[in-house]
Amino acid sequence: MSSFDWINKAIGFVRRAGADRKGVAAIEFAFIAPLLLTMYFVTMEIAPAIDANKKVGRSASMIADLVTQQQSVSKSEVEAIMSIGEATLNPYNRSQLKVVITAITVTDEENPKVLVAWSRKMVDGAFSQDAAKDTVTTVPASLKVKGSFLIRVETALDYRPIITWTASAKATTGLLAAFDNINMKETYYLRPRMSNSIDCSTC
Repeated sequence: MSSFDWINKAIGFVRRAGADRKGVAAIEFAFIAPLLLTMYFVTMEIAPAIDANKKVGRSASMIADLVTQQQSVSKSEVEAIMSIGEATLNPYNRSQLKVVITAITVTDEENPKVLVAWSRKMVDGAFSQDAAKDTVTTVPASLKVKGSFLIRVETALDYRPIITWTASAKATTGLLAAFDNINMKETYYLRPRMSNSIDCSTC
């Protein structure tokens, strides 16, 4: 067989392959399927993520409101309030809410200092002190009023989407790792409702 015959056969094969449309749908689906699946999972995650973010802010607001309604509190009462705040995240339970409550005193001086009166925090369900008494801290300039008292509540959540979550502690790797542990946080400042300050002698 001459080389010319081989060329004719090759050209004929290419023409027949180009005219054959049997596998086109399968090839097109193979290209578009990953995009469709990605869009589906992203859409499925948007609503729960927005809801979780709202709950993080709502828990900070509720905790601050409960604390500022007291004239004085104990360590156990503060911890119970933090636990109530964590319960607002139900049924989300793929990671735990972090809560830090800081009572702040602004001194009555020409150049007022912003000092910690007491603090408690909850991290991974365990309670402990956060900043020590009389530690210097900061507040927004608009809240730095001489002789005032503030309660600051900070909440934070490392949100784990369903597509990256596993029941085990195994870390997510690959492309999904970019979407794992989305940090959500909120900070609220409120003034006492029933007194000029809120004491916590056991904190």
